[in-house]
Amino acid sequence: MATATATKTVKTPKSKSTAADVTPIAKRLRPLGDRVVLRPGSDEKMTKSGIVIPDTAKERPQEGEVIAVGPGRTLDDGSREKVGLKTGERVLYAKYAGTEFKLDGEDLLIVSSKDILAVLEHRG
Repeated sequence: MATATATKTVKTPKSKSTAADVTPIAKRLRPLGDRVVLRPGSDEKMTKSGIVIPDTAKERPQEGEVIAVGPGRTLDDGSREKVGLKTGERVLYAKYAGTEFKLDGEDLLIVSSKDILAVLEHRG
């Protein structure tokens, strides 16, 4: 004899997230010197026949979004040479530049500012 058990769904009111609840990567990660943290662009594409080619089967992407920027490198006279990038910008970087790492399950890349080749401008 089978018995059925009823489960009751209890709805809880949604709490509004505050700045203390959400810690973006840019606030938790501070690159040193002239280093820049990038989120590589996803390069997953679908062929005309519908076959999805994953990132792992292709070359590394060379485009990414700036997540965090270091204070700049220290010059011989003690002053700082600032990095000319802002968070949120889309950039092109050298093919085999930087070090890949994961933070909170997200693939990120840290590169030196000299490995960034160009800033991609938005078309208006």
